[in-house]
Amino acid sequence: MPQSDSNGRLLVGCAGWSLPSACADAFPVEGSHLERYAAVFPTVEINSSFYKPHKPETYARWAASVPDDFRFAVKVPRAITHEARLIEVDEQLDRFQREAGMLGHKLGCLLVQLPPRFGFTDAPAHAFFDGLRARFGCSIAFEARHASWFSEPATALLRECGVVRVIADPAAGQPGPHEPTSDSEAYVRLHGAPRIYYSRYSQEDLARWRAEFDAQVAQGRKVWCIFDNTAEGASVPNALELMHGQVMQAI
Repeated sequence: MPQSDSNGRLLVGCAGWSLPSACADAFPVEGSHLERYAAVFPTVEINSSFYKPHKPETYARWAASVPDDFRFAVKVPRAITHEARLIEVDEQLDRFQREAGMLGHKLGCLLVQLPPRFGFTDAPAHAFFDGLRARFGCSIAFEARHASWFSEPATALLRECGVVRVIADPAAGQPGPHEPTSDSEAYVRLHGAPRIYYSRYSQEDLARWRAEFDAQVAQGRKVWCIFDNTAEGASVPNALELMHGQVMQAI
């Protein structure tokens, strides 16, 4: 039985579904990379959508390749977040919806990431999140990297719009402790530390994160944990270690 998204659930995955040969024993031998990946992990974050659009049929093929309770997180295109800076993006959002919407109920979350120099803007951000919400029925996670987005007005806006503030490690632009904007959901992006995108997390780091996630799930929250330390293949072994306590969880 697929697990209801309304219940507490831990969704561990990576930013992409490349499978390093060192972890091959943890995955089925047959199938596409995505099919093999989805046999082990319950979610994946699609980052390539940030750089270029994908055809609707590509999203449909991806959706058909994974189990019914698998969930995709899709990064909103940089043409919207970085180039247009959230302003007058209705046509681009419509196009993005026609594309990513082909994931159907397997589209679990949209990731909105802003550039480091993009400060808090009240009205444009509110209009943007409203437009995104009107087109998609999934969660919205938001990763800002400018200190102004952690102010009280920004926090209030995210809460009002039902947007989940990303917990990033290492945190960028965040002046103090994380202040959540959702009582039912958390979205964590582990970029690698101390060297972002490269460093592999230690067993001690992972045990600490896992204890925090388990506590939140026990309270009925859905927790997304995405490993983005992909530059030298650390994401997959780290994700396996977080899920199982070891890398080689043979299929």
